[in-house]
Parts: sequence; structure tokens; C-alpha cells
Amino acid sequence: MYFVSSVSYSMYRLSRIACILYPLMSSSTPQRILGIDPGFGRVGFGIVEKQGTEWVHVAHGLIETSPKKTFVERILEIHQTLEKIIKQYQPTHAALEELFFYKNVTTAIQVGQARGVILLTLVQAGIPVDEFTPLEVKQSLTGYGRAEKSQIQKMIIMVLKLKEKKLQDDAADALAIALTAGQMMKFKQKTR
Repeated sequence: MYFVSSVSYSMYRLSRIACILYPLMSSSTPQRILGIDPGFGRVGFGIVEKQGTEWVHVAHGLIETSPKKTFVERILEIHQTLEKIIKQYQPTHAALEELFFYKNVTTAIQVGQARGVILLTLVQAGIPVDEFTPLEVKQSLTGYGRAEKSQIQKMIIMVLKLKEKKLQDDAADALAIALTAGQMMKFKQKTR
């Protein structure tokens, strides 16, 4: 059974959350969120885990596909690699960036198709999925929906206490999405 619910802050709609198959997690099960910045040439992923009252960095990286492969081969590679990441890190929750306006229609369609493959992979693994717009992620991390990428990077590095001074953009976006999902989970728990 699938259901969709909405969570709103006063005047801003900060979250469009697709709650899919929410498992009942015991308090001994650590919350681990897989954040994904979708694409078909490059998919960013970032994993954070709740430890006490803080979210800590587990891993981040990229799934990169070769432009020499056919589109179908590329989305198959994304699916297979994402399955390996899920198996290795065992996330209890996932979050994905929603599509925003693309000037190139062909690119938008291909990213949408890759995003569909990513969503299907997560649902098949039984992982609940939240979806956020770029504006919602920026608002969540910096308090300003039009924040620059450099501001987002600084917040991620500070919040997760990373030693790296610069992250690859897609991986940084994925970590930002995971942190946003973590904040929304906390908000949902308070409003129950």
C-alpha cells in the first residue's frame, strides 16, 4: 500500500514527501538516509546516519555512466550500482531531488527517466522515499531558498564535520538532500 502525505511550514511549503512503505523501526535501529541527486551521466549519492542528536557522514560519491554507452545501458548501470550501494550501506530511508525546469527538453526527459529508475530501485528495496525541490533543500540547510552552491557546501562541511574543503557538486547535493530528509523526519516526529 502506498500513500502520499504533505507537510507544510507556516507560509512555505517546505516538503513534498512521498511516504512509501514506512517501516516500523525500533529504537535500536539506527536511522540511515541515502540522499540522491538524480541524473543519467552522473548521479550523486550521500549517506548520513543519526547518532544521538546529530547526523553524521557515512559515505558519499558518484555513479558515473559513460556517454559511449546507450541510454538504456546507462540507466541499467545506475540501477545495478544503486542496488550495490543499498546492499552495502543498508539505508532505512531515502530522499531524492525533484526535477526542476530544464531548458533542454531532451535532457529533462532523460533525467526524468533515470529518476524513475532510481525511484523504482528504492521502492523495490522497500525503502521509504521523500522528495524535495532544490529550493526546499536550500531553505532547510541555510534558511534561504536562493542560497548559492558554495553556501550549501559550507553548511554540509560544517554540519557533518567533514575534513574536505570542497565536495564534488552532485555528491554535495546528495548529502544536502539527505540532511534535509533528516530534518523533515525530526519535524514529522514533533508534529505527531
